[in-house]
Amino acid sequence: MARVRLNVAERREELLKAAIGQIEVRGVSAVRIADVATALGVSNALVIYHFSTKEKLVAAAFAHAAEDDLAQLRRLLGRRTTALRRLRAAVRWYAPTGQAKGWRLWIEGWAAALREPALREVARDLDMEWKAAIAEVIAEGVAAGQFHCPDPTGAAFRLTALLDGLAVQMTAYTGAVSRARAQEWVDDALARELGLHREAFTRSGR
Repeated sequence: MARVRLNVAERREELLKAAIGQIEVRGVSAVRIADVATALGVSNALVIYHFSTKEKLVAAAFAHAAEDDLAQLRRLLGRRTTALRRLRAAVRWYAPTGQAKGWRLWIEGWAAALREPALREVARDLDMEWKAAIAEVIAEGVAAGQFHCPDPTGAAFRLTALLDGLAVQMTAYTGAVSRARAQEWVDDALARELGLHREAFTRSGR
């Protein structure tokens, strides 16, 4: 069967999705342009035409994956409800116990970013977007008198650090932390950052 002819944007998206899939299977260090090409049944030259090097392809693939998650985060934080409800929904979704996909991909990316400047820059910028979005809603809740937090930016850093660390534990060491215990820790941390008792926090978040 003849392949459907794609425009440039559609072709790039197809290549990026294939790259994400191959990175998840093979890891950043082992994946090759040839793996992505073979997965789609296209030539190596086509992949190189769009991304020129493996490093650029990998960085673009991570950015593409993160934009999907960022879009979902913005939807959760943009709901017309209290800042507390929005924060709880976002943190629970982002946590490794939630519905966010691709933790294995991001753990691979963090490791590779130590050696690859292009990927490090992409990962850093996207990470800061996450933290800024969380900090903004915390600040909104403080201004509305819904809770108390003297340092929204610091709270966002601490919360995402906890979530990232739990993701490593639960992805790399299956069974090391139960989903129920991890969720309890996440709820405790968010309540503490917002100056709330956990019982009142969980009731108001329902």
